[in-house]
Amino acid sequence: MLHVLAYITAKPGMREAVLREFRANMPAVHAEEGCIEYVPVVDLPTFGPFQTELGPDTFVVVEKWASPEALNAHAASPHMKAYAERTADMIETRMIHVLSPH
Repeated sequence: MLHVLAYITAKPGMREAVLREFRANMPAVHAEEGCIEYVPVVDLPTFGPFQTELGPDTFVVVEKWASPEALNAHAASPHMKAYAERTADMIETRMIHVLSPH
């Protein structure tokens, strides 16, 4: 199994617009073979002193995939390409970490 953490920072004030597009794309991703988990998460406000906040423009996508092949198929899927095109002008940066349980 692969774990993916994708840190997405929208342009100022655009996070909710990106999340709308993201949520609209979620059913297609959840239907992909090998998708175990795929969910956006944001800061829990004022959780405590040990939290490092992402800020108002950033969210993290928490993903789990059954195999490298499933993740590669996801990345190349038509609905992900369309999502990338729809959000290209709204996203400032993204960092994707593909991780393995250890």
